[in-house]
Formats: sequence, structure tokens, C-alpha cells
Amino acid sequence: MEGLGETGKTLGAMPWLARRVNEAGLALIKNYEGLRLKAYRCPKGVWTIGYGHTRTTYPTMTIDEAEAERLLLEDLNVFERAVARLVKVPLEDNEFAALVSFVFNVGVAAFDASTLLKLLNRGWYEQVPAQLMRWVHVQGEALGGLTRRRAAEGALWRRRD
Repeated sequence: MEGLGETGKTLGAMPWLARRVNEAGLALIKNYEGLRLKAYRCPKGVWTIGYGHTRTTYPTMTIDEAEAERLLLEDLNVFERAVARLVKVPLEDNEFAALVSFVFNVGVAAFDASTLLKLLNRGWYEQVPAQLMRWVHVQGEALGGLTRRRAAEGALWRRRD
């Protein structure tokens, strides 16, 4: 069962229960990843399919919507566990979801090495939206889609419901 700390923030699930991204986070990820049923190269040149799936994607791959959903939920498990493991302070559900979206996009290693994580683990929650906005560049160029995604993640982070 999840419990509340002194701040009212969820401390997270018991070790045998994996914490899952909420519906708002899932909708954000789906919106910004978009659904592509044929493999394509993302702006970083990585073969991608479905809702941002890269791990087993190959150039001629095609899938249906049900497979895209299955791959997304499978992929999210990795990022949900990473956020739960790396963040040492309590998170509300929307905060957790915003971080899962971010880590899904930038990767676990980048998140682990980030200033965002260091500041958050010091308890500086208010710094997270600004830190998210530092992650909008690919090969030195700010991308509009990443800028909008980071703004949406920051808005989800701040949202209390």
C-alpha cells in the first residue's frame, strides 16, 4: 500500500508493488511520442515504432495499435522502476508521471547524471520545471516538439489533483 509522508506526498508503493504512471502521464507520453505503426528514424536517428519504442525496432518493422500499446506498457515499466529507484524524495502521482515521461524520452543514464535529479534529491521540488526546460536540444538545436513536451511535463509536475 502507498503511504503519505509528513508533506502529504506519496512515499511510493511497497517494494513488491511497482508504481505505475497515472492516466495523465500516460496520455502525455502518448501525445508527444505519437503513434507510428511503421518504423521510422527519430530526430536522433534511432529506429522507432509505436509510441516511441526503440529497443527491438528494425527498419522494416510494422505493428498494429494493440502491439504499440503492449510495447509502451512494457517499455514504461523500465522507466517507472528507474524513477522509483533514483528519486530519493517522496513524489506525488503527477510528479512521478512527469518524471517517467521525461526519463522515457531522455533515457535512464541521462536522468541519473542530471542536475535535475541532484536538485530534486536535495528536496528542491520547485526547480524541476526549469530543469526540464534545459532538455530541449538535439545536436545543439532547440526543437519545438521537445520544448512543448517539457512545458507539458512541467505543467503536469505542478498540477495538484
